[in-house]
Amino acid sequence: MKKLVREFEFSPEQLHTVEELARAFSVTETTAGILYARGVDTEQKFRAFLAPSEKNYLSPYLMKGMREAVDLITRARGEGWRVAVFGDYDADGIGACAVLSRALRAFGIEPYLYVPERTDGYGLSVAALDKIFDEFFPDLVITVDCGISCREEVEYIKEQGAFAIVTDHHELPDVLPDCIIINPKLKDDYPYDNLCGAGVAFKLAQALIGKEAYGLADFAALSTVADSVPLLGENRDIVAEGLRLINETPRTAFSALLGKAGEVTAQTLSFTVAPRINAAGRMGDAAAALRLFTSEDEAEIYELAARLIAYNSERQKLCDEVYAQAHAQLAEEGAFGNVVMLAGEDWNAGFVGIVAARLAEEYARPTLLFVKRGEQLKGSARSIENVNIFEALKGCSEYIEEFGGHAQAAGVNVSEENFASLKAALDAYIGSHYTREDFTPTVAVAGEAPSDFRTVAKELTMLEPCGMGNRRPLFVMEARAVAAGPLKPDSPHLSMTVGGMDLVYFSGLKDLEILRSDVKKYIVFEYNVSKFRGKEYIKGFVRCVLYDGMSGEEVSLDAFERMLRLVPARGTVLPEEELSRLIETRTKACAYGLCAVVSDRSTLARFPALKGVGVDLFHPSAGGGNTVLYAPDPDCSLAAYREVVCLDAPALLPADLGHAKVYLNGSVADMGAFDRISCVREALLSLFARLKEYEGVETGDSYAEAARRLHAMGDPPEQLCFGLAVFEELGLIRLSEGRLAFVRGVRTDLNHSAIYRTVLGLKEA
Repeated sequence: MKKLVREFEFSPEQLHTVEELARAFSVTETTAGILYARGVDTEQKFRAFLAPSEKNYLSPYLMKGMREAVDLITRARGEGWRVAVFGDYDADGIGACAVLSRALRAFGIEPYLYVPERTDGYGLSVAALDKIFDEFFPDLVITVDCGISCREEVEYIKEQGAFAIVTDHHELPDVLPDCIIINPKLKDDYPYDNLCGAGVAFKLAQALIGKEAYGLADFAALSTVADSVPLLGENRDIVAEGLRLINETPRTAFSALLGKAGEVTAQTLSFTVAPRINAAGRMGDAAAALRLFTSEDEAEIYELAARLIAYNSERQKLCDEVYAQAHAQLAEEGAFGNVVMLAGEDWNAGFVGIVAARLAEEYARPTLLFVKRGEQLKGSARSIENVNIFEALKGCSEYIEEFGGHAQAAGVNVSEENFASLKAALDAYIGSHYTREDFTPTVAVAGEAPSDFRTVAKELTMLEPCGMGNRRPLFVMEARAVAAGPLKPDSPHLSMTVGGMDLVYFSGLKDLEILRSDVKKYIVFEYNVSKFRGKEYIKGFVRCVLYDGMSGEEVSLDAFERMLRLVPARGTVLPEEELSRLIETRTKACAYGLCAVVSDRSTLARFPALKGVGVDLFHPSAGGGNTVLYAPDPDCSLAAYREVVCLDAPALLPADLGHAKVYLNGSVADMGAFDRISCVREALLSLFARLKEYEGVETGDSYAEAARRLHAMGDPPEQLCFGLAVFEELGLIRLSEGRLAFVRGVRTDLNHSAIYRTVLGLKEA
């Protein structure tokens, strides 16, 4: 279950500075505070942040190796050397190739361009270099977005009689290549170390051709956004300038990829353009993306753009297939350690990184997916916010053939015989270096929704371009039952109004029951300002809903309604004391795999070992972390758990338990709310007859809601809920569009109702 945290808290001195900045720039303290927390803590930084542009570009010559690189490239031009540019197959590498190749042409050198396909492996390799030397035989090889970990390959270049320049942005290895290196992570006078690969190429272009390089900011902007580096400092200036170029004078390549798009934002680049560029490499045709960004032939550009768009559609379909297979493998094997690690023989190496990221978010653990190639496994690692997967792999390097990357993502190759050893070593390393708190997903908010939200919403547009490191600020509102509903019939998107704010929740249907329930909840959202036909609209886009499963009195009837549709549990019966010891042992030993199901929240007081374990309502949290599940929905799955423990009676569970072992509390006799209902035929006939007086009244869409609205009948709400469920199952009534409707001419028997038979069996047992 996600945890709500504050993005920042200020000391009195800091708060005073925030107030001064707010006055100096005529903005609210909310906006000034958000910027201050993101490092914009002086008037000079404030001005630069609010006006990102080429004027803020840093001198490329502050970067170590830059002057030497320019001197060598100048010599290459003067002596007519053959120059090759070696890039990477992703959007950053492709963008870097586009930037440097155009800069070299403007400088007077026609370069040879090469990017490997994913099947060739990441970065420099002897095999790839052999292809280049066989076809082109360069005098100088310049890498972009790769090479920093390729000392041996650089030596191979030199053995062929060529010079090498490595431009990269990845983490520095213990031993660097012996050549000219440009990398912002080197210790030098350059004050910004978060450039992407294309950003480094852009600085080299700036050193080579001066302000003429500024016209290449569109490529650098795309790569910066695609590579998820922070949109702060010089990255912010590059992206702002790149977006200006794309919106004002777009290249044919961008127009062809975007189609009839409106204003292009950083989000457009991230979610529309970058996936289409990356799709080429993932589908084994990185050369098409490179050609798209380097060709001057409009017809060819449009043909290549169409090809990349088609690749991306196919990639999405194939990724879903890999995800389904990985999910099935996890359901079979279980996921009860500090790392998720899987391998598949027929998986495409271009998709495993995407699927690993999806599983890492879902399971709240670092995830590594591998493709088997004979006795070798080629994999991609993706991590969670608080776990540095690069350092973890470094700590387990004895089991690894090769790896590279950064804190949140890495490529890694391992032999089949070391696969299990690496998994065990990573599990142990992560377990010893991180606490359970590090695995709890967090949602950082700037604060509660301000009373002057319209002013703040407009001011926050000044934070654009937003992205990694400069996210659109999130705010939170507390609520109880919310009148949420689909935007239109059968839509997965919801609309609602909370605290005077109109909210839209895209793909929020999964949380509709939670939103409508009485539990205390926190709605996390971001502001959105839009214009239509000259009128300005301010809405909130909901990002997630967090709730307190222990609150809300009326929710007990919703819980009871769900229990009616569950099935009687079968499993090992233990005395409550022994069950409690089992729970204590399991929760201390492992943070994953235990689901304690309860139908009455007061039961939890008898199980102190569950103190601090989150309480989920209706559906368990994703990922199989230890949880208390109050009133499971019949359609939910408990297959992610190793043990399912029923704390009270009646012991009822959903059908999908996977391989979980079930334990029942043998020390409870009463059945709570089920003791308050009658299965006697005459009682139900009487209830049915009296319900006819309420035909056509508003009942809501659920039996629980109908029972609450029909309280004037005087029956226990549980009896009403039970009766309505049975009668509708028998086809005697309908809750049609929120109103009670009777169906005439139906003759039936109570035993035709599965709900009736289940409850009757429980009461007679």
